[in-house]
Amino acid sequence: MLRFVARRLLQVVPTLLILSVLLFAWLRSLPGGPAGALLGDKATPESIAALNKTLGLDQPIPIQYLHYLGRALTGDFGASLVTGDPVITELGRALPGTIELSLSALLLAVALGIPLGYLAARHRGGIWDNLTIVGTLVGVAVPVFFLGYVLKQFLAVDLGLFPPSGLQSTGIDATSVTGFPTLDGLLTREFDASWDSLLHLVLPAVTLATIPLAVIVRITRASVLDVLESDFVRTANAKGLAPGTVRGRHVLRNALLPVSTTIGLQTGLLLAGAVLTEKVFNRPGIGTLIAEGIERRDYPRLQAVVLLGALIYVLVNLLVDLSYAVIDPRVRLR
Repeated sequence: MLRFVARRLLQVVPTLLILSVLLFAWLRSLPGGPAGALLGDKATPESIAALNKTLGLDQPIPIQYLHYLGRALTGDFGASLVTGDPVITELGRALPGTIELSLSALLLAVALGIPLGYLAARHRGGIWDNLTIVGTLVGVAVPVFFLGYVLKQFLAVDLGLFPPSGLQSTGIDATSVTGFPTLDGLLTREFDASWDSLLHLVLPAVTLATIPLAVIVRITRASVLDVLESDFVRTANAKGLAPGTVRGRHVLRNALLPVSTTIGLQTGLLLAGAVLTEKVFNRPGIGTLIAEGIERRDYPRLQAVVLLGALIYVLVNLLVDLSYAVIDPRVRLR
């Protein structure tokens, strides 16, 4: 097990290195460049050339990359061209909100998706199964931003059940401990702030969870149907084992392997979907950094955000691989 984990962690290094090369070259191939975006209407060829020299963008791309790589190895990803703050500091401020939103959406999708998929398979061809299939098709087909605006208008603006935007209401300022608003309120016993943050989290989390929920339901249903037709399930039923034992130990446990893979893959999509969701509900996070970075050609910020997303994706899939051995003892990790 430890050897497997060590080998997978070592694979992260070349993965991030290759991605950094491709990202570095691609960003600098975009038209315009950061100098023109920063100077705006005041941009002239002379001022652009002077700013490029100040930023070190007048050097050959390989030299720029080696300088960037040397700093990155020490934890220095440069300063934002928009704010002037260190990129690592901006990530520290923005990441907790995005992680909180993504984890909430993932937990919601898993907690509902696996039971719904299992029930749909158990009642194959029935009303519940047909409703589940239709619901998952709608969930996948509806764009995240459109669903977000609909929920925001109906549940927040029209009915007033939830706050329409932001992380917390005006006038509520919880003491920051971890950077996660809901958790900070619990740790500091400021339960009103925690509850307020939770209310602000409901609509974005539901919006972001819709597509992964639909995918997990469909994969769980298909996997359970496949296991139900297996010989070992027929044998277990023929032996007279209790239905609960057959469903839990033999059916659901064996059906969870492809579901685990799907959950790992959906994590990367959650990070991408969080960008749109944060914009719809005006939640500061990674989405804000990416939007400003693209608009202003903020190379250091974009590079750091993409590399961080890749690192999170690789680590999540490592956890998924480790879960195989927990779900099915026959799996051996080497």
